[in-house]
Amino acid sequence: MKRLLLVTAICASLPVMAQNIATVNGSAITKKELDYTLKTLRIENPSDEQRQSILNELINRDILVQESIKQGFEKKDDVKATIEAARKEILISNLLQEWNEKNKVSDAEIDTAYKTTLKNFEGRKEYKVSHILVKDEEKAKSLFNDINAKKVSFTDAAKKDSIDPSSAKNGGDLGWSNLDIYIPEFSQAVLAAKKGEITEPVKSQYGYHIIKVEDDRPVTPPTLEEAKPELTRLLTQKKLFDYVESLRQKAKVTINDK
Repeated sequence: MKRLLLVTAICASLPVMAQNIATVNGSAITKKELDYTLKTLRIENPSDEQRQSILNELINRDILVQESIKQGFEKKDDVKATIEAARKEILISNLLQEWNEKNKVSDAEIDTAYKTTLKNFEGRKEYKVSHILVKDEEKAKSLFNDINAKKVSFTDAAKKDSIDPSSAKNGGDLGWSNLDIYIPEFSQAVLAAKKGEITEPVKSQYGYHIIKVEDDRPVTPPTLEEAKPELTRLLTQKKLFDYVESLRQKAKVTINDK
């Protein structure tokens, strides 16, 4: 009877013992822990050498953790605060990850958002412009007069006199873009000008601009496939924001006066 009980006890402990692939001062490192570490490192089908290398890292980690506890770091206020903050971040990350999996943006939601995006493109234009930027107003007026009198071409004047190095080498060419990227004074001057017109000097915080409106065209909206990744990201953010707000509305929050 005693022999039977002993064999039963040994057999019952075998699965647990088999899961412990190492111990550090009596503290176990499990196979599950090793497998999880390999997974987080994205090591698929690890070789024996890789498994042993990661196991050695886990052993070293446990040795350092034990030494840290031995020296009392676990009881320090700043360490406890850091551990608590990390615990909260892990919990939040897992909560939101699972919530996202259950609340993915649908194709119907993307289609609706895309139709709204298309409406925003109606009537919008983009412009091909060039400019010459100088610091001095008199210099700007002189260049403007010389260009209109055909004493110098706009391109040559930009290459010679513009202090905007990125466009000067291209004769002042700024390429095609919508006006949102420019400072207000610049955008307003482009809107007021006719195609092919050269504006009088426009003052901005950077100096004085002589602007040539080369051409304009309707803005071509992105296709659904092109817009889908960004729309998905924005809709996911919106859903998440609404989720957090809904939780806050249900919570009893008290903010104490400082």
